[in-house]
Amino acid sequence: MSPARRALLVLLPALLAPCGVLLAGLLGGRLALPILATLAVYPVMAALVVRGRPGTAAGAVLLWAAALSASLIVQTARDPVATGAVVLRGPDYRDEMFAYVRDGHGRETDPARFVPQHLLHLGVFVVAALASGGLLGIGMGAMLVGWMSYYVGSLAAGGAAGRAMLLGWPPWAIFRVIAYVLLGVALARPLLLAAVARLGPGGPPTAGGGATKPGWRWYGAAALLLAADLVLKWLLAPAWAALLRPCLPAS
Repeated sequence: MSPARRALLVLLPALLAPCGVLLAGLLGGRLALPILATLAVYPVMAALVVRGRPGTAAGAVLLWAAALSASLIVQTARDPVATGAVVLRGPDYRDEMFAYVRDGHGRETDPARFVPQHLLHLGVFVVAALASGGLLGIGMGAMLVGWMSYYVGSLAAGGAAGRAMLLGWPPWAIFRVIAYVLLGVALARPLLLAAVARLGPGGPPTAGGGATKPGWRWYGAAALLLAADLVLKWLLAPAWAALLRPCLPAS
């Protein structure tokens, strides 16, 4: 594959993500968004993993996640009610996070509550990604990004849009997204390669010369990012609530 075609392939999911957000709004229902968002990125990720380009696959997924989040934030800031109707659990998560920002405490500031939740999400994600060649992991990631982006967009709708868009995604949440992308790509590989092998010579092209595979360094990097997520959240979440408090809509 030429460098130009590879670059286009990497960018394609990020270009399709805003289209998925708009189409989900037209179709209605809360399953359309994660399904359309998953369809926008999974074929590209799978193709790159099969060709032995996990780093490129991870880059494509990260760009997709950023584009999906930005699209949802802008759409929510413009019309929180209509966007909330298509984001699965979006309004519930917004209400929980608004209470944390307003009061400075809640699940976000209590390790006894947020650590078990994080471990549960991680366990479900690992099993889903490994069992589905990454497909269900991408779907779960789309839902998690949707929750967070709807909350940030709702903050931006409150008036201090610039501050909300700059600080709404805290650094520990960004670390978590990157960790999930690394894990998702690495865990997708075994089943994808097994599926291609079963197709035989007539299947899609597989890794050739120069191909790489995600090794233990990927899992180690993901583990470090997830640990940093927990530590930074524990240390900074109360102060971060104070930074975001001016973004809350007037009650």
